[in-house]
Amino acid sequence: MVKDSRSEAYAAAGVDVTAGYESVNLIKKHVESTRVPGVIGGLGGFGGLFKPDLHGMHNPVFVSGTDGVGTKLKLAFEFDKHDTVGIDCVAMCVNDIICAGAKPMFFLDYIAQGKLFPNRVERIVAGIAEGCRQSGCALIGGETAEMPGFYPIDEYDLAGFAVGVVDEQEMLDPNNVKAGDKVVALASSGVHSNGFSLVRKIFDGRLHERFDELGTTIGEALLTPTKIYVPVLDIDETRFAKSICHVTGGGWYENMPRMLPDDIGLKLDRSGMPVPPIFDIIEREGGISRRDMYNTFNMGVGLCMTVAPEHADELCKALEDWGAVVIGECVANGGAIEIAE
Repeated sequence: MVKDSRSEAYAAAGVDVTAGYESVNLIKKHVESTRVPGVIGGLGGFGGLFKPDLHGMHNPVFVSGTDGVGTKLKLAFEFDKHDTVGIDCVAMCVNDIICAGAKPMFFLDYIAQGKLFPNRVERIVAGIAEGCRQSGCALIGGETAEMPGFYPIDEYDLAGFAVGVVDEQEMLDPNNVKAGDKVVALASSGVHSNGFSLVRKIFDGRLHERFDELGTTIGEALLTPTKIYVPVLDIDETRFAKSICHVTGGGWYENMPRMLPDDIGLKLDRSGMPVPPIFDIIEREGGISRRDMYNTFNMGVGLCMTVAPEHADELCKALEDWGAVVIGECVANGGAIEIAE
């Protein structure tokens, strides 16, 4: 169907509805590339349709997650690089969902901008589609809003929403964690999508500065997209995990207790998993205390799991490609987090 909707008055106010139609045409191929069983229809409806296959599940539980990319978007504007922040957006949602043991089924996005540039929207959605493909979920809809006078003309915001499902009997429960259980850490791809207000303060006016430790500029290194961990659920040995933690905003001290009972804490030693150089640079250039670093950033660990000690080595071997390393154990110390290097 050809749309013949246009408004000279609305265009004079800064909103070009025809640009929205052009954007939809450009992103169709990216959306279609994420199609999985369960998707009903395509773009153009008022709601995204998905019919889940719940065969074999006794008590399906839907798990949802929503998040944005935050001020990391400021770096995308600075470098005019918009094809990776969509991966970040998907990652921040689906990595939360898997902490319950759920697999994501579908994703929706929201892109708001001062002026709608169809080619830029396509690049953003191409990244979202890539994140969905990595996650095995479908991009079934979204919203592209043009909001002149609210956002600067060259800026936008990006957020998303994902839904997953898990059989209740297979849900991960932190209350099953006991003293003596081991903590297995999976490597991050870098800073991911947290702490960028601090990062931008430290490197204000210096994002194009090159650091030998990185082999690139600090800005380019910081734009490395968030790693998506959904595929680890397909590895048989992941069934040994008692709980999972996505290390996001608040770093180790805020997130790791969320995978533990209230009376269990952690005694961690990451000497077998060195801190990546980008965090050393942030700490040095910003004069940040080590505790504040662990309280703000993932410090090279994007996901961690608790596991009974007899299964720890087996789990690490199965997740070797994900950089899995035992970094400590659960202890009965009233919930305190102790970190040694």
